[in-house]
Amino acid sequence: MFKLSTRSKQRREGVDPRLIEISDLAIKLTAIDFGHPEYAGLRDNRDQRYLYDTGKSQCDGRLRKSCHQTGKALDFYAYVDGKASWKKEHLAQVACAFLQAACILGYKLQWGGLWSSFQDFPHVQLVD
Repeated sequence: MFKLSTRSKQRREGVDPRLIEISDLAIKLTAIDFGHPEYAGLRDNRDQRYLYDTGKSQCDGRLRKSCHQTGKALDFYAYVDGKASWKKEHLAQVACAFLQAACILGYKLQWGGLWSSFQDFPHVQLVD
């Protein structure tokens, strides 16, 4: 069984409590360890613009808002062989744990890896 690090837990601060609940259950269900990277959770306009300017987001934070800016999104990475993995096959397995946890808890969750226009494998967001 895996456990989130203190740093990963801190990176979820400010996100919707349902996402924290989903993440807490997902770490118990997952077949692959995971964590939450820098900028994983709640973002202010400046952080969102930085990620846009560096090509890491399609949302500029002003004209096109990110769900991260409202606390409705959370990013993750897989943790394999003692290091972070951004491989699609690892992220997909972690996403399965998030989707399963959301289902168990009765929350609607989208995974960015299933989007057709832009696939965002390390991203989940609540659907209200």
